[in-house]
Amino acid sequence: MEKVVVNAGGKTYEIIIESGLFNRAPHIFRDKFLGKKLAIIADSNVFQLYGETFVHQLEQDGFFVMPIIFEAGEKSKNLATLNKIFKSLADGAFTRSDIVVALGGGVTGDMAGLAAATFLRGMGYIQIPTTLLAMVDSSIGGKVAVDLPQGKNLVGAFYQPDAVFTDPKLLESLSDKYFSDGMAELLKHSFIRDLNLFNSLVNDNIYDRKTLSKNLDEYIFKSCNIKRIVVEEDEQDNGIRQLLNFGHTVGHAIERVQNYSGLSHGEAISIGMIVITMLTERMELTRKGETRRIINALEKYGLPTKWPDLDISQVINAMSLDKKNRSGKITIAYIEEIGQGRLIELDLKELEDKIHVILTDCIKTP
Repeated sequence: MEKVVVNAGGKTYEIIIESGLFNRAPHIFRDKFLGKKLAIIADSNVFQLYGETFVHQLEQDGFFVMPIIFEAGEKSKNLATLNKIFKSLADGAFTRSDIVVALGGGVTGDMAGLAAATFLRGMGYIQIPTTLLAMVDSSIGGKVAVDLPQGKNLVGAFYQPDAVFTDPKLLESLSDKYFSDGMAELLKHSFIRDLNLFNSLVNDNIYDRKTLSKNLDEYIFKSCNIKRIVVEEDEQDNGIRQLLNFGHTVGHAIERVQNYSGLSHGEAISIGMIVITMLTERMELTRKGETRRIINALEKYGLPTKWPDLDISQVINAMSLDKKNRSGKITIAYIEEIGQGRLIELDLKELEDKIHVILTDCIKTP
């Protein structure tokens, strides 16, 4: 068992990382939370895999449990779905002392967290991430939100969970595509903060998921700890926490242009990290050759590294909606070299012009 203790938002909580933890979760809940109502929020895919058994076990242990299920996919991460969650909580007469449990990936965690933060001005909130991306990134740090048609995560809050129960064994049901999706965020943490973790992930000649899984608890722990350090220093995302946005300005724009139905989040961020590093190499902010090292690492884990068939102007326009855009300026995370992330503020128009040149060159040289 590994533990990461997070102190943020006036709250101290544990991220517990252990294979097989999910099977013990009902008994842990009985010991810690008996007498409280539990709202289990999950998407349709995850509930079919794990939810019914989990709810049954909790009910056997004496809990009142209300499953709240929504259609799987980023398209459900909206105000309409959030309103349905609110209605279910109200119909179930949930109180501030009761608990919302997010069982699923990043979409589930974001929506369940926002519901917990805002229903009755704050309820208990527990994360049980079921994807690698959620385990190493979205379940940590308290960012909770839903999307608007104009952009991703535009309505949200900072609301820390009471606990995170991370069971890497749950990843066995994850497809290779979505396992790689999570590796994008895990690799990102190594790019911006930990050369040793980067070397551990990329030094073997061939990526083999089964072999990687032998050390997965350790890699998840190291990734979570990197995010913990950053979040504790800057919970509200006004300074160093913006390092965690490496690749996200371009990546989120790609997702938006594709209406969240094309590349997955990790795939879009993969391309975003490459584009930004190409840019900062040209600006002589990044050591020459680091783009190639990033491309090699991402390709090793089956992540895309080529610009998709998208209109450059649409992506550039979508970038202007980035939440980091403040009065025409935007803070960009980049790497000086692997393991050393940095921040730079640029005029948004300057950034857009420079990225337009980069992307045009990418298309000319596939």
